[in-house]
Amino acid sequence: MTIDRRSFLGVASMAAIAAPSLVRAQGAGPIKVGEINSYTAQPAFLKPYRQGWELALEQINAAGGVMGRKIETIFRDDGGKPEDAVRHAGDLVNAEKVDLLSGGFLSNVGLAIADFAKQNKKLYVASEPLSDAVVWANGNRYTFRLRPSTYMQAAMLVEEAAKLPAKKWALVAPNYEYGQSGVRWFKELLKKAKPDVEFVAEQFPALGRIDAGATVQALEASKPDAIFNVTFGADLSNFVRQGNTRGLFEGRSVVSMLTGEPEYLDPLGAEAPVGWIVTGYPHADIQTPEHVKFRDAYKAKYNDYPRLGSVVGFDTMNSIAAALAKAGSTDTEKLVDALEGLKFPSAFGSAEYRAIDHQSTLGAYVGKTAVKDGKGTMVDWTYRDGAKYLPDDAEVKKLRPAG
Repeated sequence: MTIDRRSFLGVASMAAIAAPSLVRAQGAGPIKVGEINSYTAQPAFLKPYRQGWELALEQINAAGGVMGRKIETIFRDDGGKPEDAVRHAGDLVNAEKVDLLSGGFLSNVGLAIADFAKQNKKLYVASEPLSDAVVWANGNRYTFRLRPSTYMQAAMLVEEAAKLPAKKWALVAPNYEYGQSGVRWFKELLKKAKPDVEFVAEQFPALGRIDAGATVQALEASKPDAIFNVTFGADLSNFVRQGNTRGLFEGRSVVSMLTGEPEYLDPLGAEAPVGWIVTGYPHADIQTPEHVKFRDAYKAKYNDYPRLGSVVGFDTMNSIAAALAKAGSTDTEKLVDALEGLKFPSAFGSAEYRAIDHQSTLGAYVGKTAVKDGKGTMVDWTYRDGAKYLPDDAEVKKLRPAG
């Protein structure tokens, strides 16, 4: 059964009435969520993320919380360092006595927190880290992930890339888990869809330290028909500007993960690429009831438009509240059981945490980049339901050996 905000709050209220002894046993204090993220390292995404999270938290607590208790968030900044994330996780669990952990932006950080969750048998709801290893190769009972993964987004983009006449592809991605995973799946899925394609060049610049001129020169030297890009943030801006200056994109198709997100498209302004096939978030044009309600509330609170990070923060908090309401408890094992197969409300519509691998079915928007009124935007976009871009159960069992 799909649980929207009103429903899960109603469930929580009924649980409190029907089982007052349970509520008393758990205490009248707040439910504590420990949220760990790379706030200073990735502010373009994570400032909107925290605002989306706090909007959802405010709405939930204003409606009475869950099980008659307010939810409290204790935020920690890992600075983009896995070792700091693990240190914060230990402090949150042992000193702050949080009921569960959430967050994570960079994939290597998310994997570190997921391992902590496994070792300490503490629930971790990973909001943003995109590496498939979070739920597959390194998947464990205590880790769930909200955003569509590198596999899912690569599959969405391959669906469009396979329609292009291009045979020779060059690839560029940041040299860490997310970038490597994105390239791996794009190559594997595109080769399956079009066996005659060739991959003629790969560039893996260090995250945040791209030598864009040299990268563009190396890609150009391979004379590709098309380019697959996985860079983001400042690396993307540098890559686009050098590519424009040196003519890399002229006469070539570009397929690009994340580039349609306002966090990364907005800083380019009129320099934004035109005609790239991207995953992203056309916030101004989505008119579904769920999104309009979210966007209006976000604008009213912050006097600003939402970014993709805003959606991720908002949806992560709401999914946690839905799990708490379904479990009727803050007990870790009961929460894990509640999350498996949980349907929860999202700014993009209903989504579900799959029982088989703990991956959410939240989808993404795929379209093309354009420039309008001196700003980058997405056009010709469609929403791709995440459930349609995941492997079947038999394949997942191979990818997730721990079961």
